[in-house]
Amino acid sequence: MEPIRQPAAYLPFLLIVFFNAFVDLGHKIVIQNTLFKLYDGETQVLLIALVNALILLPFVLLFSPAGFLADRYRKPRVMRHAAAAALLLTLLITFAYYQGLFGLAFFLTLLLGVQSALYSPAKYGYIKELLGVGRLAGANAMVQAVTIVAILGGVFLFSLLFEWRLAGVTPDEAGAMLRQVAPLGWLLVVCSLAEWLLTFRLGPGVVGDAGERFEWRRYVGGRYLRRNLRTLRDNRVIWLSIIGLSVFWGVSQVVLAAFPAYAKEVLGEESVLRVQGVLASTP
Repeated sequence: MEPIRQPAAYLPFLLIVFFNAFVDLGHKIVIQNTLFKLYDGETQVLLIALVNALILLPFVLLFSPAGFLADRYRKPRVMRHAAAAALLLTLLITFAYYQGLFGLAFFLTLLLGVQSALYSPAKYGYIKELLGVGRLAGANAMVQAVTIVAILGGVFLFSLLFEWRLAGVTPDEAGAMLRQVAPLGWLLVVCSLAEWLLTFRLGPGVVGDAGERFEWRRYVGGRYLRRNLRTLRDNRVIWLSIIGLSVFWGVSQVVLAAFPAYAKEVLGEESVLRVQGVLASTP
């Protein structure tokens, strides 16, 4: 097996992967737990489904420009700029928490999703530059494992801190609840700062293909999307893999949206730590 091409960047890269998933999940959990505490039944299901959509839709809508950026520019550079954007967003999120601006915090969930969508192709594309072709399978498995650990850790830690901040307090309004849990925003900021600083430990990366320019008119008109879908359909293995993953994640998102309302109404469960803990145990 070929040696690791950039051994000094291996650990920083895995930490970057961890912090990126941890921050995205942390803010989502704060918003989701707020909705769980304040709403019941169909309203809660719809709002939690909307939160999940704000995170996931950018990956569907932006995969053409995100892929272009990862191919056009050095991947560490793309990751560095994306991490800087995450740092700015977490500062805005923390401001929204302290000011009790639930609408702004809710909207920033979408911007975090956009940041992750633009970040993702560069992150996965860098694996080959970092470790070489012979280690791709193991490296992808490691990245997925680190991501899952970050997700589970974020679910547990932010739910635990959320319940701790609300101990003995029962705010009846979203803004007041956000102000009560506002210090959690600084954890997001610290993790984003660490992620951004770690991007400077990555190698220079390979110069991208500076050939074709990205034309937003084609993107808005759907020409890039149609071309990419044709390319995907031409490879049966990749196309069926996408369909299978879409069905799997579609079902899982329905469960994630519906279970908290079920637990609250049918099981009488009011603790977000226990509800999120059950969901986190499903992998």
